[in-house]
Amino acid sequence: MAGTQAFWPPSNVSKLMERENQTSIFEFLLWGLSEWPEQQSVLFLLFLWMYVVTVAGNLLIILAIGTDRRLHTPMYFFLASLSWADILFTSTTVPKALVNIHTHSRAISYSGCLAQLYFFLTFGDMDIFLLATMAYDRYVAICLPLHYRMIMSLRRCVFMVTACWILTTLVAMTHTFLIFQLSFCSTKVIPDFFCDLEPLMKVSCSDTQANELVLLFLGGAVILIPFLLILVSYLCIASAILRVPSAQGKRKAFSTCGSHLAVVALFFGTVIRAYLCPSSSSSSSVKEDTAAAVMYTVITPLLNPFIYSLRNKDMKQALVRLLRGQVLFS
Repeated sequence: MAGTQAFWPPSNVSKLMERENQTSIFEFLLWGLSEWPEQQSVLFLLFLWMYVVTVAGNLLIILAIGTDRRLHTPMYFFLASLSWADILFTSTTVPKALVNIHTHSRAISYSGCLAQLYFFLTFGDMDIFLLATMAYDRYVAICLPLHYRMIMSLRRCVFMVTACWILTTLVAMTHTFLIFQLSFCSTKVIPDFFCDLEPLMKVSCSDTQANELVLLFLGGAVILIPFLLILVSYLCIASAILRVPSAQGKRKAFSTCGSHLAVVALFFGTVIRAYLCPSSSSSSSVKEDTAAAVMYTVITPLLNPFIYSLRNKDMKQALVRLLRGQVLFS
């Protein structure tokens, strides 16, 4: 080892030793959901309830789609994929927040923080790409109905979801690697209830210019390109719906797409606020950022099962059959 180390520049050796020490003993403190001790019990019960409902609701959607052959269509295939992503997305942040509230500890290890960041970015970006994929599916179904079966074949649907997973993994690895290159001088308080890019860059004592540029261009592309594709898809859908002569046909089409648009508006509105609108480190700004983070990490996955089931006749019927044990396996 001594002979190998002799070939390394002293600066690189010191940086490596510093990172090894930082990895083994360093930990962060999370700001949490509230700084008031009297609110912790209420927040614990509230977020535990939301987490259980989120997991149970999305699991019911997955089971209903998987066990009812009438729902084995591209739209419901993407919906089941979104439900899986929502379960994993919420499970990345909420359980750790609940543990910290219950144990009255805000600590998270350096390696645990990086792991949480990687999986959070992976599943969060997966939500973004799946929402865009679902918008494309609705565009093909409404604007190109005669070619729908050919365009949205099973092979192509699987390819699209697989491509989404690969892209999200690469994006998450890039951001996590850049955060790994940063130095953190001492125990720092992350101004959020989980490890995210902006809060980690705020508490770093290194130059974060490269991280900020990558977040601006790569992160902006990951958020804005799918968002613009969704908007274009629904503009085309709205134009096609308005040409439908039947009032019932218009109502059914708008009902199907309305639930999707509600999710898109809530999710992208808070994500754009969190990542593309810079904020300060003041206490009020931290509270606003935390509220926005709760919206897209907890509230949106919680609402998805209700929006897609209560506004969808086929899904409601499938859920009723599932709960009654009348499943239809293919």
